[in-house]
Amino acid sequence: MIRTRFAPSPTGFLHIGGARTALFSWAYARKHGGKFILRIEDTDVERSTPEAVQAILDGMNWLGLDYDEGPYYQMQRMERYKQVIQKMLDEGKAYHCYCSREELDAMRASQMAANLKPRYNGFWRPEPGKVLPETPAGIPPVVRFRNPADGVVAWDDMVKGRIAISNQELDDLIIARADGTPTYNFCVVVDDADMGITHVIRGDDHVNNTPRQINLLQALGATIPQYAHLSMILGDDGQKLSKRHGAVSVMQYAEDGYLPPAVLNYLARLGWSHGDEEVFTMQQFCQWFDLDHITPSAAQFNTEKLNWLNAHYLKQSANGLLAEEVAKRLSARGIDSNSGVDLLAVIALYKERVSTLNELAGAVEFFYKQIQPSQELLDKHLTSDVIPVLKALVANLDAGAWAQQAIHDAIQQAVTDNSLKFPKIAMPLRVMVTGGAQSPSIDAVMELMGKQEVLSRINKYLV
Repeated sequence: MIRTRFAPSPTGFLHIGGARTALFSWAYARKHGGKFILRIEDTDVERSTPEAVQAILDGMNWLGLDYDEGPYYQMQRMERYKQVIQKMLDEGKAYHCYCSREELDAMRASQMAANLKPRYNGFWRPEPGKVLPETPAGIPPVVRFRNPADGVVAWDDMVKGRIAISNQELDDLIIARADGTPTYNFCVVVDDADMGITHVIRGDDHVNNTPRQINLLQALGATIPQYAHLSMILGDDGQKLSKRHGAVSVMQYAEDGYLPPAVLNYLARLGWSHGDEEVFTMQQFCQWFDLDHITPSAAQFNTEKLNWLNAHYLKQSANGLLAEEVAKRLSARGIDSNSGVDLLAVIALYKERVSTLNELAGAVEFFYKQIQPSQELLDKHLTSDVIPVLKALVANLDAGAWAQQAIHDAIQQAVTDNSLKFPKIAMPLRVMVTGGAQSPSIDAVMELMGKQEVLSRINKYLV
């Protein structure tokens, strides 16, 4: 059975790069009827926080990336790691190293002065016929993995192709610190082995970890998973998208008014393609997804493309779902949308004109709160020559039926009678009713708002 995992470190929020890794891992498992595991790698005690863990869980939940097992927490598996370390010591696959920080610094300085790659020189590594120094008193040792001294570690990366690293390039990795806590690369290996992970799909910043992890897995007698290293994501400006540069929390996209299907659809196309398909469901994505069509080159984030996709999904969304989200956003602005104009009808009128839920909330706000137009707009459209025409129009509107066609006919009659162009009347109406210069057909807006409210707003400016 295919078993994939997403293994974030809770040292910050779940950003868009991590979300793509989770999506690809999830989709690969779903396509093959496998299992998708969530593992929280929280061994960095100083930087890991409960808030960051919750942010990861919230992000996964919002995106709808359901996991079959987990979340597993590495801090809850400490005893298991210590058991494996002791077994490796007993089998001679690991050893204690008593080098002090000063000794290691001097070792590296000497190597760099000789134009050599700085690395641990195996001072405490047991070898046949080698006499080790006397164990120093009072110095707690680290535990180092006895990396193969020669040969090559190689794998066929499912994205990058064949990668081979000489073991002579790798020194003996520390797998347990002096205080006994295991290190990142070691915990990952034990977890992947214990959890039966068959495919490791992750960012290409982990490529350098892979040869060390493969050697550790071989030392444990574990099956080596297949690896697929995803290229980095560049921001709109072409720089690396990272926590420190341009990347924001997945939940920020929720706050900014994006829909989960749009974000998932967009992430799926960041470095992967299925012909020319741009818009597709997650069910289709799971059917189509493979690792062969992931590009090894960097993908570039394009906010305009995301906005286009989000606009598409807004148009396709049920008005009731959008109304719930818009009502929450209006409430946060102190606006009650439960009284007055039917929000469902307002959403239906406006949802094809915006790209995000936040834009939608902003666009319909005037239905529930009178917006004061700028003096610039009033001066531009509410001119002295048009005010008499508007006053006569108001009288006709007040006396007539209140329906979109009747309102349109009344405006058209005013235009015809006064030899004007339609915008000459429609624009000042729009400014007085909505507070702005942009809206759907003003007759449709006026019908929805209702006669009493519309005429009340207009008359404020015609006194």
